[in-house]
Amino acid sequence: MEAEKNIRLSREDWIHGALELLSSEGVEGVKIVPLAERLGVTSGSFYWHFKNRRELYDALLDHWEREMTDVPIVEAKKSEGTPQERIWNIMQQVMDSGLASYDLAIWHWAQTDVKAQTIFKRALDKRFNFACWLFQQAGFSKSQAEARGRMMAVYMMGESTLIPDTPDDRKEQLRTMYEILISS
Repeated sequence: MEAEKNIRLSREDWIHGALELLSSEGVEGVKIVPLAERLGVTSGSFYWHFKNRRELYDALLDHWEREMTDVPIVEAKKSEGTPQERIWNIMQQVMDSGLASYDLAIWHWAQTDVKAQTIFKRALDKRFNFACWLFQQAGFSKSQAEARGRMMAVYMMGESTLIPDTPDDRKEQLRTMYEILISS
C-alpha cells in the first residue's frame, strides 16, 4: 500500500495497529516499516510518537494490561447487581468486547521476553484475584472461589482466542460455563 500524505495517526492508532500485527505475525513481525505500510503512512511518522521499537513494545504491553485487564476490573467492581449477575456480565463483556483477543499473542511473546512475561503474569494475577473476589462475593469459600475464578479466567482467555465458534455457539457455550461455575 502506498503511504498516504496528510494522515495523522495518534499514538493509540500505532498501538492498535501494532496489536493487530502482533496477533497475526508475532512480536518478530512488529516492525516499524511494515506497521507504517499497514497503517498507510510513512515510517517517519512513527517517531512523532515513539523513540524506537522497544518504546512501542512497552506501550503495547502497557495498553494491553490497562485496557484488557485494569479498566474492565474497575468497571466491573462499580457495576450493580447480584454477584452472580456481575459474574455473567463480566463473562459477556470479555466475549463481546474481545477483551481476551490479544492474550494468546502476548502469551507467546512472554515466552521469549522477560518484560512481556512479567506483565503477562501480573495481568493474569489481577484477573485471577478479581475473579476469586467475585466468587467470594457470590458466597463461595476462598478455595472454591479461587478454583472457580481461575477456571473462569482461563476459560475466557482460551475460548476467545482458540475456539472458532460462531457467535451464537459461543454465547450458548458461555451460558453453560457460567451455569457450571455458579452452581453449588
